[in-house]
Amino acid sequence: MSDYQPIPCADHERLEFAALTKQWLEVAVDCGMAQRLLPLDVYTRNGAEWLKAQTGAGDMVTLRLDTLTF
Repeated sequence: MSDYQPIPCADHERLEFAALTKQWLEVAVDCGMAQRLLPLDVYTRNGAEWLKAQTGAGDMVTLRLDTLTF
């Protein structure tokens, strides 16, 4: 069983729309540090939802959605 906490539908839709339209977003990760990300995919795996994104530096990251703040 996962301890994943679903995010609000509006935030989920915002991520999906940004991935479809290739829009960069300012997102704060659990540690509180804001980061500019280009969402590439939003998907479900192992009972949680995940974001695959590219950072401004070009690195690929995978983040659990409940660790993000918009």
